[in-house]
Amino acid sequence: MSIRSRRALTAASVIVPLLALTGCTATSAEPDATASASPSAPVSPSATESATRPNIVLVLTDDMSKNLVQYMPNLKRMQQDGTTFTNYTVSDSLCCPSRASLLKGQFPHNTGIFKNHGSDGGFRLFHSRGQEQSTFATDLRTAGYRTGFFGKYLNEYLPATSFNGGKPYVPPGWDQWVAGGNAYDNFNYALNENGVVKKYGKKESDYLTDVLSAKASNFITTSAATGKPFMMEVATYAPHAPFTPAPRDAKLFPGLKVPRVPAYDRLPADAPAWLATHPPLTAVQKNRMDTEYRLRAQSMVSVDRMLGSLRATLTKAGVADRTVVIFSSDNGLHMGEYSLPSGKQTAFDTDVNVPLIAAGHGVRAGQTVEALVENVDLRPTFADLAGATAPAETDGQSIAPLLAGQAPAQWRTVSLIEHRDPATDPADPDYERDSINIPPTYDALRTARYTYVEYVDGTREYYDRSTDPHQLRNLAATLSKERIQELGAALRGLTRCAGAQACLTAGQAVS
Repeated sequence: MSIRSRRALTAASVIVPLLALTGCTATSAEPDATASASPSAPVSPSATESATRPNIVLVLTDDMSKNLVQYMPNLKRMQQDGTTFTNYTVSDSLCCPSRASLLKGQFPHNTGIFKNHGSDGGFRLFHSRGQEQSTFATDLRTAGYRTGFFGKYLNEYLPATSFNGGKPYVPPGWDQWVAGGNAYDNFNYALNENGVVKKYGKKESDYLTDVLSAKASNFITTSAATGKPFMMEVATYAPHAPFTPAPRDAKLFPGLKVPRVPAYDRLPADAPAWLATHPPLTAVQKNRMDTEYRLRAQSMVSVDRMLGSLRATLTKAGVADRTVVIFSSDNGLHMGEYSLPSGKQTAFDTDVNVPLIAAGHGVRAGQTVEALVENVDLRPTFADLAGATAPAETDGQSIAPLLAGQAPAQWRTVSLIEHRDPATDPADPDYERDSINIPPTYDALRTARYTYVEYVDGTREYYDRSTDPHQLRNLAATLSKERIQELGAALRGLTRCAGAQACLTAGQAVS
């Protein structure tokens, strides 16, 4: 019996107000404490099981901020057809830690992945720690799903590796594997295609998003023909720097500039120490970011085209009504806000509050959900949809009831964000030469109303986003000693939690 079938659910309105849901008995099944970390051989589902368990398509972009949704008509149509989560946050606003959390369903303090490179981050550490032996891919393959991966995996992963006996490496759990390395230019790259490295050049047909789109559509078609349920992740390199659009889109949006929102080139009042002395943006920085923003919008057109193509392929294959399509990003990006040039890694909403949109089988149409959802929730969600139980190591909760317009009896009231001092490796695609643009180590709480941050240097931030949505008034100095102690205790509890129930309890410690 699936987790979902054992839930006691309550009806919810189109906007799901979960913030008031406290003190109720949890209705999700307890994780199986005996679950093995190593995947077993996939089981062969019956025809009935295949018909009732939906296919899952995850489209994950790279560094996409919410202000790019407006340039994506297919994504906006998907919002109309499905559900939009307004309070979806990533556990760390940096590529590799966020992707590791998604794969594992764990916060960075449990994955051990805090950076893109080096001794506390990157693919090599993820692999050496045996993390790949238990991911949402191994969960679903064990549950009888056909699995496919297309695009960007983890930072430091390369199509051809030296640690695998000189053979191209394919992680456990994936039946179909098409992954790149440093393919951010979207041209002149290589892909590991099921253990064979194939190189692509500069022809227009080599544009990476288009190549991934074609291969993913083929996976849908061939998977649908097998009668087995399938799950696939398509992870684009767009709109990450250097922001390369498809050639046919390179003249779109002439004159487009970075939105001049209230936080543009403006420091918050009582800014934290690392930001307080930051200089205003220069004319050169502003002009460069205007160009970058236009390129980002252009590059998202090909991603949107791919999204439309994938949904059309699902329809043509006759499986659209049995498929859940989920769209998101690994983190956001600030561009001029708070006087910062293009970057991420802060606890501002520009960096941590990213799109999460779902449509398809069992997903309520035209719904906006305000519940606090994090990237650690996707792994248990996929397991739930597949009729399986998420492993005991998982920190998140299934959002399947929320997709259906229902509310679990308990849900978190606060989300966790973790960040460690930035890497200094120039090989890191997110390396910034000017360290003043990147915050020091911090942990943060984010609720539907406020953001609270504690830095390693002892400084704090507190923004009441209900009255200050652009986070321009740091109110930390106005908090009482008792409130600071309460928030600090809640933060420490979350940064130490492990497992779904423990992290759910810790995520309800404050309001």
